[in-house]
Amino acid sequence: MKILLSFYGLMKKTCCRLLLALLIAVSGYHSASAATLVDQDGRTLTYGAPFKRIISLYPAHTENLLALGLDQELIGIAAGDEAPALLGRAQFSANDTPEKFIAAKPDLILIRPMISQAHSQLVSQLKEAGIAIVSLQPTTIDEMFSYWQALGDLAGRASEAAAMIQRFKGELATLQQDRDRVSVDKRPRVYFESIHAKMKTFAPSSIAVFVLENGGGVNVAADATARNSTNIAAYGKERILSRAAEIDIYLAQQGQMNQVTREIIEGEPGFQAIKAIREGKIYLIDEELVARPTLRLLQGIRQVRKMLYPEN
Repeated sequence: MKILLSFYGLMKKTCCRLLLALLIAVSGYHSASAATLVDQDGRTLTYGAPFKRIISLYPAHTENLLALGLDQELIGIAAGDEAPALLGRAQFSANDTPEKFIAAKPDLILIRPMISQAHSQLVSQLKEAGIAIVSLQPTTIDEMFSYWQALGDLAGRASEAAAMIQRFKGELATLQQDRDRVSVDKRPRVYFESIHAKMKTFAPSSIAVFVLENGGGVNVAADATARNSTNIAAYGKERILSRAAEIDIYLAQQGQMNQVTREIIEGEPGFQAIKAIREGKIYLIDEELVARPTLRLLQGIRQVRKMLYPEN
């Protein structure tokens, strides 16, 4: 009887130890698999599984998610987004009602800071409905790489995001080798316009200036100061004209943000004093190739290089 009781006690202790070990393993598994992200609005999101039903309210998010192979997970995109692979996909706007978003049953909505600032009530209502909201918009290249990785992590495409970063860096290295064949002192000096009506340029640390410099140009407005931690910097006509004799090339982004033409730039009062304007060296580039944090920045660099070095 004593032997049986001893055996029973031993088995009981063993079972308890096994159960405890199992609970520790499960607990460790969950803590290891859970991930935490702090977005650009300061919100902390902890999640344990990839998101599968995503609405993107910024075309750059959409483009990057598609590059990561997430076309099936994208159940909705921003109104006006013309991503060819998503024709017919449901479109949403920050002006829509919370009910429209909720009815689509997303588990994640990707926004950017300007949406949080302008539509804080909508964001709060969607969060209260149990939908994860993440606000992201990088303003520098280093931030862009972290942003791509964050998108990959959120949607279970971490390895694809890492590969995308390496692809960009590899192609960039080749483009930089081409750029470095021309010494800095022989590169054209460029004024890069972001918003003509307000005489704004790009911040020196911006993605757009990164494109310009890797395309082989020297930024004339290197003394510009960013506005509200954005890519945009005020410069003003007086400062532009003070550099008139230095500006070899006048480059402007063109698109929704800056609906400008060569004729508008040429006709701007006082601009005939600018060397580039007098010589007809005015170039326009699609803002999607210089201002959006996507793989197409490589295309932007190549296009800028062709503009600056048409003989090559």
